[in-house]
Amino acid sequence: MCISKDAKVAIVMGSDSDFPTLKGCIKILKDFGVQVEVMVCSAHRTPEKAAEFAKNAEENGVDVIIAAAGKAAHLPGVMAAFTPLPVIGVPIKSSTMDGLDSLLSIVQMPSGIPVATVAIDGADNAALLAVQILSVGYPGLRDKMKEYKQELGRKVEEKNAALQEKLKEI
Repeated sequence: MCISKDAKVAIVMGSDSDFPTLKGCIKILKDFGVQVEVMVCSAHRTPEKAAEFAKNAEENGVDVIIAAAGKAAHLPGVMAAFTPLPVIGVPIKSSTMDGLDSLLSIVQMPSGIPVATVAIDGADNAALLAVQILSVGYPGLRDKMKEYKQELGRKVEEKNAALQEKLKEI
């Protein structure tokens, strides 16, 4: 279901090994009817490509960039340095410091280069934040987000009811 054929999010990952973490993010955006462009681009191994992508993102119809990276995790900051678009950073859990290195690299941006940052491996929340940002210009997305949050509430109530039944057995 396409809420707006114009709403577009680019998802850039530092390595194809990040894809399993981002798969749910891509699905959520598509479920909301948002166009998704996905690519691998390294801040360190292909810095010119990263800069060029970020510089041209707005012209190419991108509204929000989600950038995921592990370890030194400079990709979200590089994206933010070269574009006026909102950038959401997803720190990827690494083997070295369980993703804390990635989180700190992304969240500690210098003044003037903001990157909204979600939890380590929090790609699903990155998708939802992107939808909320897009909903400023695409009211249909706001309505869909309201429905999504109501469904979250219904699921919690179902779980509570199931718990209350289990408590009767004790």
